[in-house]
Amino acid sequence: MRQITFNRQNASAIGLGTWRMGEGNAAKNEEELKTIQYGLDHGITVLDTAEMYGDGKSETLIGKAIQGYNRDDFQLISKFYPNHATPELIKSSLKNSLKRLQTDYLDLYLLHWRGATPLAETIAGLQAMQKAGYIKNWGVSNFDIADLKELDSLAGGNECRVNEDLYNVASRGIEYSILPWQKEHKMSFIGYSPFGSDGGDFLTIKPVLTEMAKQKHVTVYQLLLAWVLRNHDILSIPKSSTIEHLKDNMAAVDIKFTSDELELIDSEYPKPNKNTQLEII
Repeated sequence: MRQITFNRQNASAIGLGTWRMGEGNAAKNEEELKTIQYGLDHGITVLDTAEMYGDGKSETLIGKAIQGYNRDDFQLISKFYPNHATPELIKSSLKNSLKRLQTDYLDLYLLHWRGATPLAETIAGLQAMQKAGYIKNWGVSNFDIADLKELDSLAGGNECRVNEDLYNVASRGIEYSILPWQKEHKMSFIGYSPFGSDGGDFLTIKPVLTEMAKQKHVTVYQLLLAWVLRNHDILSIPKSSTIEHLKDNMAAVDIKFTSDELELIDSEYPKPNKNTQLEII
């Protein structure tokens, strides 16, 4: 598995997203558990979840899957609701997540999206959890450029390690200002939903992608994931519910593009030329 720098350490080029995992019947949950373990056994070093996912069911599944593994060998990320963003509620949410995950700490704890709680209060709550040893670092999710700048202007805001936003070939708005700003501020980026799925709907596949995938002898979805990973400087977290799907995603890491191929994709899925409203699913 190719390595990238993520959260200021080495990490696998893709992580494993777990939205809607752990919510099925016993057989499906067992298949998902084995998929997580296959990933850990074959070089995946980042697992991404949230208290929102299945109302804790995703965290519970991961907690079962990671038993017996060296906790220092992978990074575990979870997220808390905006209405749990006060210091008191952060502590409560975090302890519940740690219990479901059957671990003593998180590598990263993220505010899932911006809410009504002032960011200064949220920073204070996260710093307290960091000082207590419950989290190593913290970050945010679904933050636009204005949110990131506001966060950075506050005391302790420059300690934010990551921001996680939607990113795929049809949702490229982050390329205009968010990605350059995060790179300048040494803040890692996580791109979610590389296939544009919100649990059922996928991005529109244009003929250019179908033909290119055929020429490369890969699936369109492998091509989409490879495109997200093309610059080797962001982490993508596709969900994989089966080992076969995970194998396909892991193989996409090695797909390369020529400059002509990238220009062809740009012609059909244009890069942004101005700031646009952040897309969220």
